[in-house]
Amino acid sequence: MPSTTPDPTLASSATRDAWPWPPVLRASVGLHGLALGAALWIPGALPWAIGAVVLNHALVTGAGLTPRSRLLGPNVTRLPPSAAARGEVAITIDDGPDPEVTPQVLDLLDAHGQRATFFCIAERVREHPALTREIVARGHSVQNHTARHRHNFSFLGPRGFAREIASAQDSLLNATGQLPTCFRAPAGLRNPFLAPVLHRMGLRLVSWTRRGFDTRERDPQVVLARLTRGLKAGDILLLHDGHAARGLSGRPVVLDVLPKLLQQLQADGLRSVTLPEGLQ
Repeated sequence: MPSTTPDPTLASSATRDAWPWPPVLRASVGLHGLALGAALWIPGALPWAIGAVVLNHALVTGAGLTPRSRLLGPNVTRLPPSAAARGEVAITIDDGPDPEVTPQVLDLLDAHGQRATFFCIAERVREHPALTREIVARGHSVQNHTARHRHNFSFLGPRGFAREIASAQDSLLNATGQLPTCFRAPAGLRNPFLAPVLHRMGLRLVSWTRRGFDTRERDPQVVLARLTRGLKAGDILLLHDGHAARGLSGRPVVLDVLPKLLQQLQADGLRSVTLPEGLQ
């Protein structure tokens, strides 16, 4: 199928010009200007100006290292009130598709009549296109989790972000016939250049309400407790089919957590929906 992914450099001027600078970034630009002016024109102000800029950079860096922060731009951490009123939650599953784990995850979801969103890595999608199509065919959603899941993703600039994300958009569209509308950064880490790129490409940044840390925690009960403690309608939950930790039995932890999580949802009268459905 030929790609119809929009080139991020060719986005409409209406969309490109409409990105609203977050207040913290507006303040950051103003602070840099004031610090420069003070350093040049006020005797003895240079150390104070440098200190202010350093503190500002620390704040912005800290926001980028906090996955659920909204200081650098819009960030979906919960479903909207309308979805919560319907008793909906969103199970999101990252880092696949994995030919061993993903089919079993799909079977568990089907057995309980629940839907999930799979944030897929594009290079894995290219390796397993049929499995990616099966995710969609079975009623779930495939969304953008970058092209390669680079460990240095949060250090990229605007062009690097655009290349990485657009490449993933193209691969996911070719595999599924559907253009993703949601994006999740590797480990949720980012910098101030990401938000305008996502805005220009028509993507929402989505993080989570609660996560199980199932890529490193080997005890399924601990992972389950992190996901279900205080669980309520509107929550976005994070699990992994790729890079999944394995319990003492050698089974990927997600396969022991998911059945009990789905049972808990049913007992609480909650329903897991895909992000596109829940975010409408």
